[in-house]
Formats: sequence, C-alpha cells, structure tokens
Amino acid sequence: MVEIERKFLVLSNDFINEAFSQKRIVQAYLSSNPDRTVRVRIKGDKGFITIKGKSNANGTTRLEWEREISLMDAETLLSICESGTIDKIRYEIKVGNHVYEVDIFSGENEGLIMAEIELESESESFEKPIWLGEEVTNDERYYNAYLSKKPFTAW
Repeated sequence: MVEIERKFLVLSNDFINEAFSQKRIVQAYLSSNPDRTVRVRIKGDKGFITIKGKSNANGTTRLEWEREISLMDAETLLSICESGTIDKIRYEIKVGNHVYEVDIFSGENEGLIMAEIELESESESFEKPIWLGEEVTNDERYYNAYLSKKPFTAW
C-alpha cells in the first residue's frame, strides 16, 4: 500500500522499440488536493479508482490505494471529475530487474514524455537507460494532478 517511485524526463523515443506493452490512459481527479488525491482512470479497457496520500519530503514515497472498477463506473465517475483530463500512451519497458513506465502525453500536455520506476525501497539501485533524462521526482509540476490543472503546454 506504500508506493515508492522515482520520475524522470525522457530524452528520446528510443524506448518505444524496447516496450513490451502499450496502453492508452485517460484519467481525471475527483480530488486533486495534494494531501489526498482521488483519481479515476481508464487504462485500456479497464477502470480504476486510486487514492494517493501526500508524498514524503523527497517526493519518492506515499500511501497508494487502488481498486479496479467496471469500465462503465469509471466512465460515469470521469463525467463528474474536476476539469482537466490527462491523456497519454503508457509504454512498459524492462530494464535490468525493473520495469519503467514511460508516458507520452497528448492534448494540453503534448510534448511531455516522462518515465517512472517503482522501487522496493528508497535506496534501491536500478539501471538507467540512455534515454533517461533529468530526475523530477520531487518537482510537483510533474505530478499528474498538477498537470491536470496547469498543463505542460502552458508553462
């Protein structure tokens, strides 16, 4: 129930040929309060509701609770979410013992490509592929809840 992840900007599309999975994700927020976000997501043909707590001081760790819900429920909940929808294609790439999730954003966040890696501990080591750029883990501008309100194209 605790999520430990690090986020990075991505330097190129070189990761696409390495991906073993790709899915479209559409998501919005019932609550974008940084202390407790409530997200509704459609990933491929599945719906999810996720609650995330406030991140720790370095942005790597926070409480996360997620449950799969029906696609119909997700579509209904998306219709009452706060304004600002995130639309992206997520690629999964295995690098060493880990899987990177790389998101290519579209719509108002067009031009943003970000990678996330989930870890077992904050001090866990991991391989960094050549397409991985600057770390933005502790930069709240790169949180999806923030991007839904202040899109990348408006920076």
